[in-house]
Amino acid sequence: MNAEFVVLAQTSDVPQGEVRVFPHGDRSVALCNIEGKFYAVENVCTHDDAPLGEGRLDGHCIECPRHGARFDVRTGEVRQMPAVHPIPSFEIRVEGDNILMKVENE
Repeated sequence: MNAEFVVLAQTSDVPQGEVRVFPHGDRSVALCNIEGKFYAVENVCTHDDAPLGEGRLDGHCIECPRHGARFDVRTGEVRQMPAVHPIPSFEIRVEGDNILMKVENE
């Protein structure tokens, strides 16, 4: 498997302290801007498939809008139940105004 970085969004697309959702292939990615640093996670809560992009950020955690499960956007780790399984997180890098996400190729 090879990996490459692809453009997901522009830095101006995600205001500081906000979450925006972007499609990538068959995935929906929640892109978070925390103090000018960008993090990307799967836009689906592992508890009940809720869209995390509709949740709120609190520090480095995103909270599910349905039942309050919380995940660390840096790692995808669960920080508060009812979720018990982590969410996928994606490596991000910024080049100029482009936000690039690492994707695995078959």
